[in-house]
Amino acid sequence: MVSEKRIALKNAGKYNPNSIDEYLEIGGYKNVKKALKMKSNDIIDLIIDSKLRGRGGAGFPTGQKKKLTNEAICNRCVQKYIVCNADEGEPGTFKDRVIMEQDPHVLLEGIIIAAYAIGATKGYIYIRGEYTNSIQIIKTATDQAKDKGFLGKNIFDSGFDLEMEIKLGAGSYLCGEELTLLESLEGKRGYPRIKPPFPAEKGLFGMPTLINNVETFSHLPYIIEHGADHYKSMGTEKSPGTKIFTISGDVNKPGYFETEMGVTLRKLIFDFAGGIKNDKRFKAAILGGAAGTFVDDSVLDTPMGFDTLKEKGAVLGSGAIMVMSEERSIFDMIHSILKFFKHESCGKCVPCRVGTSLLLLLMNEAKNNGLAGKQLLDKLLYEAEYMAKASLCPLGQSPLIPIRSLKQYFENQF
Repeated sequence: MVSEKRIALKNAGKYNPNSIDEYLEIGGYKNVKKALKMKSNDIIDLIIDSKLRGRGGAGFPTGQKKKLTNEAICNRCVQKYIVCNADEGEPGTFKDRVIMEQDPHVLLEGIIIAAYAIGATKGYIYIRGEYTNSIQIIKTATDQAKDKGFLGKNIFDSGFDLEMEIKLGAGSYLCGEELTLLESLEGKRGYPRIKPPFPAEKGLFGMPTLINNVETFSHLPYIIEHGADHYKSMGTEKSPGTKIFTISGDVNKPGYFETEMGVTLRKLIFDFAGGIKNDKRFKAAILGGAAGTFVDDSVLDTPMGFDTLKEKGAVLGSGAIMVMSEERSIFDMIHSILKFFKHESCGKCVPCRVGTSLLLLLMNEAKNNGLAGKQLLDKLLYEAEYMAKASLCPLGQSPLIPIRSLKQYFENQF
C-alpha cells in the first residue's frame, strides 16, 4: 500500500469544508495567529529559507516574489493587492479544485499570511467559472471567516486588515496567465500585457500585486507551523516540499495524489495510479498539461522536480500527468493539443493568431493526406520556434514545448 505525504491536503477529509467550527476544532487559524505576531520581513525570510517554489507551473521562488512585492517602490502606491489564481484551466489539472472543495480554510490561511507579509489589505480569489462547487465552498468559507473576525478589520487584534472578494473567470485559458488575469480582474477583455513591468511593480490597477496559485498559498501555514528546515527535509534539494499530482488517461486509478517532490514517474503511474489499464504497455506521458512535454519510458525513473525534469527536456508544470498506453496515437494527441491552442488564442498578436492556425492547418493536411513524419515534425517545430520568439504571452510560446519534446522522444514514431 503506497502512502502519500500531505501538506496542502493534510486536512482533507478531516472536517466538513462548509463548517469553520469543525476546522477550528482541528487547530484551524492557529498559524495565522502565530504569523501575525511575527514581523513581516521575518515571514518573508522564512519562506525564502524554505525554498518553496510556485506550484502553478513556472516554479519561481515564492519567497522572492513576496520580497519583491513587499519592497516595491511606487510614488502613488495607496494600496497593495494580493490575488489568488484559482483559474486552473490547464488540461489534465484539477489539484486546486481539490484543495478548494476539501480544505478551503487552509487556502484562506495562506492568503492572510502572505497578505500580512507584503502589506496588502485587499485581496481577490479569481476562480474558474465552471468550478461551481469550488465557488460555493470558497464563498461560504470567506463569509464564515469574516464572521469570526479572521477577515476584515483588526484580525486577531493585530491591527492588520484584509478584505477579500471572489471574482469568476469566464472560461478563458489565457486568463490563467497572471497579467492577463489582472486585465480580467480590472473588468477588461482578457488580453495579455507586455512584461516588464511585472505584477510586483505594477499589477492590479497599477499597484504592487502578489499573485500565487491555490496550491502555493496552501503550503504557507505548514511552513509557519513547522519551520523552513522541516519543510526542506522533504522533497529534493532544489525542489523541496510536496506536490499534488493529478493523473488521468490510461491508468487503473486516475485521481490526485500528494507526495514528496522527487517521486519518480514510475511510482506515480504504477504504484499510486495502479498501472496501465487493461494490462497494456506504457507508451507516453504528457507532463504539465497541454503546455507540457511528451516523455517516453526513459523518463520513468527520473525524480519529479523542476530541475531534474528540465535536464531531461521535460517540465513539471502544474503536476498534471496524462498517461498514454501503447494503443494511443501520438499524432492524434498533438493534433488535439494544437486544436486547443488555436481555439484559446486571444488573437491580440499576429504571431500567435496566425501561428496557431498554421500549425493546425499543417496537422489537418497531414491527417487528410495520410502524410506524417520527420518532415512534418520539422515544419511544426520551425513555425513553433518563430511563434515563441515573437508572441506577446505564454500561449504563443506554448506549442513549442510539446512539439520540441516530440522531436526529442518520438521523432521515429510520429
